[in-house]
Amino acid sequence: MPAKALKVGDEAVKKATGKTWPQWFTALDKAGCAKKSHKEIVAVVNRKFGVGPWWQQMVTVGYEQARGLRVQHQTAQGFSISRSKTVPVPIASAFRAWKDPRSRGKWLDHKDLVIRRATANRSMRITWGDGQTSVEVMFYPKGAGKSQVTVQHSKLADARTGEKMKAYWGKALDRFASQLQN
Repeated sequence: MPAKALKVGDEAVKKATGKTWPQWFTALDKAGCAKKSHKEIVAVVNRKFGVGPWWQQMVTVGYEQARGLRVQHQTAQGFSISRSKTVPVPIASAFRAWKDPRSRGKWLDHKDLVIRRATANRSMRITWGDGQTSVEVMFYPKGAGKSQVTVQHSKLADARTGEKMKAYWGKALDRFASQLQN
């Protein structure tokens, strides 16, 4: 994978870690990381190279993707996708449209979900109707009378399911925005 295909550019990774992507790939190959688990690669980046926690993850994921050990949206717990939408309503209205089952039923065609935790006007943690995957919903103020809602759906089985859910959430958030404007 060319360095420019990575989410963090060569200059940024070098500034933060002292190595460019090609230098990281060579160093991690020499350390035998192509045959190690994610956790083991993170440990190598930490112990051998002394990189901080956030950059340990960034370097490890970049390496895994470059070496075909991980594909886009893949995490240690499966696949994870996200979608967001800015809506022309205050954050409290957006939050209510998610929290209230009757309001939610007007735009979300999935009824079998469980809200595990909700922090008013800030976030929700949801177990999806399949009982296996998780949905995290975050609410952000975006100026007077506007808010942004971000949905992250994780623990998905594979990349195909991830793409399916990404499309699903795109349409659901469009319906959500339309419902709020009515």
